[in-house]
Amino acid sequence: MTKVVVVTAGLSNPSSTRILADQLAAATAAALAAGGAAADVEVVELRDLAHAITDNLLTGFPSGDLAHAVAAVASADAVIAVTPVFSASYSGLFKSFFDVLGPGTLDGTPVLMAATAGTARHSLVLEHALRPLFSYLHASPTSTAVFAAAEDFGSRGLTDRVDRAAGELADAVLRRPRLHAADPFEDVTPFEDLLGA
Repeated sequence: MTKVVVVTAGLSNPSSTRILADQLAAATAAALAAGGAAADVEVVELRDLAHAITDNLLTGFPSGDLAHAVAAVASADAVIAVTPVFSASYSGLFKSFFDVLGPGTLDGTPVLMAATAGTARHSLVLEHALRPLFSYLHASPTSTAVFAAAEDFGSRGLTDRVDRAAGELADAVLRRPRLHAADPFEDVTPFEDLLGA
């Protein structure tokens, strides 16, 4: 089972950021399935963790649901990270979550980056803010990142970009050696087979 963790930093409910995140997750699951891998998708909604993230920044350790979210990202085979654009960059909540991850958490992890904003004027945020962030964290960002302005939703162009980016993420996961420990109960040898040997 391939674990895909979606980190979404939309502040409203529902949000265009979450809508884009869900589209990317579905397309990635489909691309993985086409490559013969089943996907286990987990969504981390940062809006619900805002207070815990602030507490972590002040105390130095995560607790409760935030600890679970951090552990999920640490054990992910791939991460889809989606942020709204505020003041020409990622949101403070988005950055704060990645600030609380321990060193090495994302080492070599394939990451699909995406952002939403009201207008296409903010599209360079992917290359000027998100790509440097994930490069600094030693993640492995995919070549194609996805930006969606308000007018892009429902367009064929956005669907094509989502499919392309998801395909690249799936390819990166399928080519990558598994770094996380496998589930010991995923492929169990029946007891009678062990006795027969």
